[in-house]
Amino acid sequence: MRLTTKGRYAVTAMLDLAIHGQNKPVSLNDISNRQGISLSYLEQLFAKLRRSDLVSSVRGPGGGYRLAHSESEISIAQVVDAVNESMDATRCRGKGDCQEGDQCLTHHLWQDLSQQIHAFLDDISIQDLVSKKEIRDVAKRQDERAQHKIETDSLISLTSA
Repeated sequence: MRLTTKGRYAVTAMLDLAIHGQNKPVSLNDISNRQGISLSYLEQLFAKLRRSDLVSSVRGPGGGYRLAHSESEISIAQVVDAVNESMDATRCRGKGDCQEGDQCLTHHLWQDLSQQIHAFLDDISIQDLVSKKEIRDVAKRQDERAQHKIETDSLISLTSA
């Protein structure tokens, strides 16, 4: 079982949104710049997150996205599920046809593991992660780097004009 980029990026983007969306909507472009996730990929993820009612969009100048519920009401499992990420540790994707159409000896073991992983992630909210000092420290560093890049890009624009 592995969590692919889709699930990892969705969780990362939701954390970024929670951290930076306290007072205003957050643009996907800002998330893209801070997290190094392509804008087109974020657009695909946020379409799924919006359909699952985890985020809401705000149109117009200063628009972007907001969490659709409080940080404490959104679990990591909900985010992963919203982007159709499988948390299945079985070889057969839970179908039970792992060995020539029948269940293999370890099918139930891996199926139980999948359920445990889902339950573990369901017990962790966005708020739980946002409140961790380590995550706040990383977000601060990312903000500083993004600001430095904006300032550098502005200076380059001014000198080349």
